[in-house]
Amino acid sequence: MDKDSIRELAFSLGADFFGVADLDPFRGEITIPEDLLDPFKRAISMGVGLNREIMRGVISGPTMLYSHHYQVVNQLLDQIALRLSKTLQRQGFRSLPIPASQILDRDQYLGAISHKSVARMAGLGWQGKSLLLVNPQVGPRIRLVTVLTDLELDADAPLENGCGECHECQKACPAGAIKGTPFGLGYGTREQAYDMKACTEKIINDFGPQVGVTSLICGLCIQACPFGRRNKAY
Repeated sequence: MDKDSIRELAFSLGADFFGVADLDPFRGEITIPEDLLDPFKRAISMGVGLNREIMRGVISGPTMLYSHHYQVVNQLLDQIALRLSKTLQRQGFRSLPIPASQILDRDQYLGAISHKSVARMAGLGWQGKSLLLVNPQVGPRIRLVTVLTDLELDADAPLENGCGECHECQKACPAGAIKGTPFGLGYGTREQAYDMKACTEKIINDFGPQVGVTSLICGLCIQACPFGRRNKAY
């Protein structure tokens, strides 16, 4: 299989965005388990854009509709990753779909690998001041999934950071958790970007009972990003 045929398959399954990251830069990074990446050479990153009308309703906090949409998009991403992975496996390649939103470390809120970091290396966007991936077409209004494979596809290159002097996500954060740290082509740490404790406590204590969320979602920094508000087609 070549990169074009895999991209076409991803789009036919419902993905809006597709890219490939070389896994060499991730060796030594935190993964669960530690040897997660050992058999693999590439990471396929795929994204689905969030519904614009649903995001327009996120004004003072997450809504019931946004909460449900968030879960459904994650389920769609998992289905895309599973079916693409099965296709690679049938062709004789090793492949491992990483769930779109699965927390394995409840203390640090970490998954098997950072989808955002993979997507950045795969050219789907850059790291915004909110720590979220910012896609040039839809901003942070995107959910991500990753498939690891030993198929040596041509890797994409990271994009230049386009946030500049914008601080709209920082201004919108009701917890004051976003520090406004600018990042270039590199990828900063969580501690550099935002106060995770302030963010999670705000969501759990204020928004959780409000909409019955089961994931740590707020949506206000996502809704505020000018790249998402431009509403470009994808």
